[in-house]
Amino acid sequence: MGIFSFFSKEKKEKLDEGLAKTKTSLFEKISKALVGKTTVDDDFLDQLEEILVTSDVGIETTLKIIDRLQKRAAQDKYINSNELNKLLKDEIAKLLDENHNNDVDGFGTEKSAKPYVIMVVGVNGVGKTTTIGKLAHQFKSAGKKVVLGAGDTFRAAAVQQLKIWGERNGVHVVEHGMNTDPASVAYDAVKYATESQCDIVIIDTAGRLHNRVDLMNELSKIKRVMSKVIPDAPHEVLLVLDASTGQNAFEQARQFTAATEVNALALTKLDGTAKGGVVIGIADQFKIPVKYIGVGEGIEDLQLFNKHEFVDSLFN
Repeated sequence: MGIFSFFSKEKKEKLDEGLAKTKTSLFEKISKALVGKTTVDDDFLDQLEEILVTSDVGIETTLKIIDRLQKRAAQDKYINSNELNKLLKDEIAKLLDENHNNDVDGFGTEKSAKPYVIMVVGVNGVGKTTTIGKLAHQFKSAGKKVVLGAGDTFRAAAVQQLKIWGERNGVHVVEHGMNTDPASVAYDAVKYATESQCDIVIIDTAGRLHNRVDLMNELSKIKRVMSKVIPDAPHEVLLVLDASTGQNAFEQARQFTAATEVNALALTKLDGTAKGGVVIGIADQFKIPVKYIGVGEGIEDLQLFNKHEFVDSLFN
C-alpha cells in the first residue's frame, strides 16, 4: 500500500462528502424506484434509464448497465429491493473493472521511467493548472522530486498561477514568460529534470478547443520536442475534464482522444455537481483510465481514482 491510501478514514470521508450531490441526485432516485420491487420489471427499467441518462452517465453506458442488470436479475426472480440495489452496484463496479481502470495505491508508487513526464491537456476553465499544483503537492508529499513546466504561454495569468503553485509546493518551475514558444518550455523543463535527477515532470499546456487546429497541432510539436531529450516522453498525456459540464465533458474527451494520445483522465469539481455519473460513462466509453478525481478545493482534495471506493461511496 502506498503513502496515499484510499482506505484511510479521512480520504473516504472526503470522497463521500465530494460525491454527496451526485449521490442525492442519482442514487436516491434509484432507491425510490426500487421501493417495493421484487423483480426487474419494465417500469423499473424505464425509470432507471431516465435516471441514469439525466445524470450524465450517457446513453450507451446506461443501456449496457440495464442489459447487464436484466441478465443478473434473471437468475433470481424474487429478489428484494436491497438485493436489487446490490446487483446494480456490482454491475457498475464490474463495468469499471473491465475498462482498463487499474487502481494505483499511492502517489509514491514507482513510475516506469525517471524522470516520468506528464503532459496535461484540456480546455480553459476545467482546472488544469490547479490540478497540476495539487499533483505536485501529492507527489512531493510522497517523496518525489518534482519540476513543473509553464507551457501555457497564451493565457495572461497561467504562467504566474503555476509559479505560485511552485512556490507553495517548494518545487522548481521552468518558465519563459508569456507569448513564448511552449515547446521550448517543455524541452527545457524535461532537460532540467533529467540533469537534476527529478522523478516527475509536469508540463502545462494552453487551454484549447477542438476547432483550434493550430493549438491541437502544437501538442504534437510539444511531444516531438520533448522526445529529443527522452525518446518515449511524454509517458502520460493527462486530459483534465470538468465533471460539472456533463455532456460537454464527453465531447471534449471525444475530440482530445482523437487529436492526441490521451492515456489518463482527471475529472475535477465533483464536489460542486450532481453529475458525478459522468465518471462512469467516460470510463466506459473511452476505455482510458480515470486516474484522478477532484472532490474539493483543498490541496489534499485531488484523489487517485479507486473504482470500488467510488461506487461504494455512491451506494453507501
